[in-house]
Amino acid sequence: MMKLILPTAVLLLMLSIGMSLSLRQLIENWQRLTPSLWLRLLAATFIIPPLLALGMGWVLPLGTAATAGLFLVAVAPGAPLMTRNVAQKGYDMHVAASYQVWGALLAPLLIPLLVAGGGWLYGRQIWVSPMNLLWVIARQQFLPLLAGMALMRFLPTLCARSKRVLNIAGNTLLTVALVAILFKLGPALKQLSPWVGVAALLLAGGCLFSVRLLLGERSSTVQALSISNTNRHVGLALLMVGQNFHDQRPVPAIAAYALAAILVMALYAKFSRRKAEVADGIVNSDQ
Repeated sequence: MMKLILPTAVLLLMLSIGMSLSLRQLIENWQRLTPSLWLRLLAATFIIPPLLALGMGWVLPLGTAATAGLFLVAVAPGAPLMTRNVAQKGYDMHVAASYQVWGALLAPLLIPLLVAGGGWLYGRQIWVSPMNLLWVIARQQFLPLLAGMALMRFLPTLCARSKRVLNIAGNTLLTVALVAILFKLGPALKQLSPWVGVAALLLAGGCLFSVRLLLGERSSTVQALSISNTNRHVGLALLMVGQNFHDQRPVPAIAAYALAAILVMALYAKFSRRKAEVADGIVNSDQ
């Protein structure tokens, strides 16, 4: 049943997101970044997070399985519902969607190389099929997004009425699925070393602030990209565990990151909103 509920929730929510997106704005967001900024964003997205995960595996007493779990999350950006989460926190969903599409296009090219490199460091030969990654990403992200945008283009009245219904239905199913997943993983999470929780929080924070540091500004666009980079593709990491490792021991660490990312994103959104409100208050008092 769970194998049906979660994909259905993702499908409904991605359709709803697609109905809210404009292709013109997506392209404009891509064109806004210079080649230098694209390279820095590439480093913040695909290079720094896996290096952080490996570094913490060497410095902290995590164990090989937990390090592998965090590493697989670190190499997999762009969760399917990233755009939705960014919009819920008050940031530009078109910036998040542009970043999500960009990351999804690069993932089948870079993830196999990163995983192979990480395996080589530990004396293992691991190869993730690019075609498998491409199919998962296309099924979860590209196809429902494009379908939602096409429906909005040709049936705008119907989409305007159904978008909210899809969003409510998708959120309801997603909540049920997440509660069930947490209940199932509860015993394994309780047995995790506290160091794994610390490492998951540090990795989530590193993903967030690496964008801020490398892009070198505090605009709303950078804030949206920072949140987006934190929202790694946990589902893709779990898929790689099942297909390439045949060992479930990294799974609790992946779940720990999912919880840590939610906490870090919520705190960052709350802090940045409060800071903006204080800044607005100072400006208004000066006037």
